[in-house]
Amino acid sequence: MNSDRRKVLWGGLGLAGVIVSGCSARSMTSDAPDFANRLRAIESASGGTLGVELFDTASGRSVGLNRDMRFGHCSSFKFSLAAMILARDASGEDSADRHVTWTKDDLMFVSPFTEKRVDEGATLRELAEFTQKYSDNAAANILLREVGGPEALTTFWRSLGDDVSRLDRYEPALNAVPPGEVRDTTTPTAMARTVATLAYGDVLPQEHRAALRQWMMDTPTGLRRVRAGLPDGWVAGDKTGTGLMADTAGIYVDIGFVEPPNAAPITFATYFRPPGSDNTFDRAHEAPLAQVGEVLAEFAAT
Repeated sequence: MNSDRRKVLWGGLGLAGVIVSGCSARSMTSDAPDFANRLRAIESASGGTLGVELFDTASGRSVGLNRDMRFGHCSSFKFSLAAMILARDASGEDSADRHVTWTKDDLMFVSPFTEKRVDEGATLRELAEFTQKYSDNAAANILLREVGGPEALTTFWRSLGDDVSRLDRYEPALNAVPPGEVRDTTTPTAMARTVATLAYGDVLPQEHRAALRQWMMDTPTGLRRVRAGLPDGWVAGDKTGTGLMADTAGIYVDIGFVEPPNAAPITFATYFRPPGSDNTFDRAHEAPLAQVGEVLAEFAAT
């Protein structure tokens, strides 16, 4: 696929052949004030900063809040990293079944798969699956090392038409993203469209797209975030991130997709910075993202 085609797709892809240019996608932004006001009310009640983009993959319709503000990826970058491994496999640039090894020196906190497999190693596909599903930090660093570093993931985003998202550091340093930092950041607008491109566009062949979406559906870490606000039975998948580095304000991230019954998929990118500088994990800070899920369900029905 050439780069122009990818940029058109990223601007507003459609499931039934609806292709909207990047400019047109923004001009089709939903003018429904109720949704925007609902998001503002969630932010106001929380006392923090909420970033949201909800993107209709068929029409290019969208609604959001602080949609062009930069937020840290935290572990949510691992979704794109897993997709990159599948894309390199599909193109023949590399094989997802290539076996790699690592040492105990590569291990760090939240590395459940790589710690268990340190003596035998794993395939790139296995590392991609477990960094997506269980946010294995060592797996993410090993994959980044294998593809050429954080800058290689940035280049991958650029090839999709995403000129905003960037990755600059490895785990765990990439989580240190205080307000105003540009390294290791994205925006809700950019990431909601990148999720759409990777989960539903033609960057990946159908088999790889299906695998990626299944990994997202099998990811347990987001069950208290956007997915918690959806109606029972709706198909959804996501990738979360949580930034609690010392000397930085905390951030709670959730990006993913929802497949409403009898409607086109909606992709979302949500970011919540709690008030103050407390950077201890608090499940109460996941509640605004669950409330965004409720808004998403109404948005999908219109």
